[in-house]
Amino acid sequence: MAAEKKAYPLRISAAVLDAMQRWSNDELRSLNAQIEYVLREALRKHSRLKPGSAEPASDDPSE
Repeated sequence: MAAEKKAYPLRISAAVLDAMQRWSNDELRSLNAQIEYVLREALRKHSRLKPGSAEPASDDPSE
């Protein structure tokens, strides 16, 4: 069962959005998936995310 997704409007500078888009293209992810990935990694790094929570179905870009 997939985790519940919630919509959230995000205001972000054009330069940051462009950089995220380029990064997501390099990683073969959608922009939304890349933003979620970066947020999850930052939360893990700072011990703000419980292990196993907010996990995506897969980080494999081929799926």
